[in-house]
Amino acid sequence: MADEEEIHSSETLKPSFPTGRVKKIVKFDKDITRITSEALFLVSGATELFLHFLTEKSAEIAVEKKRKNIKVDYLRLAVKRHQPTRDFLLDSLPMPSSQPLDEPPADRTVKRKSVLPPNTRRIDSFFW
Repeated sequence: MADEEEIHSSETLKPSFPTGRVKKIVKFDKDITRITSEALFLVSGATELFLHFLTEKSAEIAVEKKRKNIKVDYLRLAVKRHQPTRDFLLDSLPMPSSQPLDEPPADRTVKRKSVLPPNTRRIDSFFW
């Protein structure tokens, strides 16, 4: 039992996000001039937990819709369903797409014909 405590106490925890980048993001706030390593670690850990929460909620919605991939629309719906998250994050997310969530995307391979000015030819006509 004492051996297990020694193993756990000797382990160092490393945040998942690069601390330098987190520090840069925190310093975007003009009120913050310096940040301690402990605070940086806590911000990184809280961010990781928050993203894990959003991912889980978005994955639940994807399962409800019988999909395997998480879309931005599912993330937006997950944020809408959670009141505290909705209050600060919903305005930052992109607006929902015009397509319903259950329809597959439209075929984008169809090219539109462009209207050419008079007395002009497309470059394709030279090669055919």
